[in-house]
Amino acid sequence: MLSFPELSFYVTAIPAVIITGLGKGGMGNALGMIAVPMMSLTMPPVQAAAILLPLLLVMDGFAIWGWRQSIDWSVFKIILFPGLFGVFLGLMVFASLSEQTIRSIIGVIAILFCLNQWFGHYFHPPHKPGKGAGIFWSAISGFTSFGIHSGGPPLSVYMLPLKMEKEFLAGTMALFFGVLNLVKLPAYAALGQFTTNNLMLSFLLLPVCPLSVWLGMKMVKTVSTDFFYKILYISLFLTGVKLLSDVL
Repeated sequence: MLSFPELSFYVTAIPAVIITGLGKGGMGNALGMIAVPMMSLTMPPVQAAAILLPLLLVMDGFAIWGWRQSIDWSVFKIILFPGLFGVFLGLMVFASLSEQTIRSIIGVIAILFCLNQWFGHYFHPPHKPGKGAGIFWSAISGFTSFGIHSGGPPLSVYMLPLKMEKEFLAGTMALFFGVLNLVKLPAYAALGQFTTNNLMLSFLLLPVCPLSVWLGMKMVKTVSTDFFYKILYISLFLTGVKLLSDVL
């Protein structure tokens, strides 16, 4: 039987989808990191991930089409297969974890990511990473992408120091996560996550997807993102703290 969501669902889900769409549009795939933690404030994280996956595929399609002329194939070849391996590893691990453990993992990743963004340059000065770094971080990206759709931050550790043109950065990451999210579909189905109710909730949020991706593509060409990112990092950090405090 279908059950329509309460207002609290929309309060967390709509901003989460909008922020993810802005990231898919080119404002940075790391923005998608906030979606599952934010939605986990009002629902189980596994359900949040299941609701988001069809929406991510829609957004990936718009982003790939929009940036189809801006893909660095040499970088894509380095990161694709390690990323797929990470997805497989994530399937093996996350299927056996409790909801509280997953909440803890999400909270820790969110907090550590923010701390690295704020203070990481004091410990590892930026330099152009090699192929080995690409293999390692794309595998970590696939792993975190499977369970909580947070593959953007690990991959950004490799991609950002390459100092690619922002259009090529957006296009390459869009194609990478498009392939990974497509591969995740049968795994989520096998785990029984695509219930009628979850698919209905995905459908309710669907209209937000193309608009947010389009807006992200416009913003990446015209808007300075520094202040935008500062607000999001603070929001993500507080969300991580809230998830950990709920578990503890």
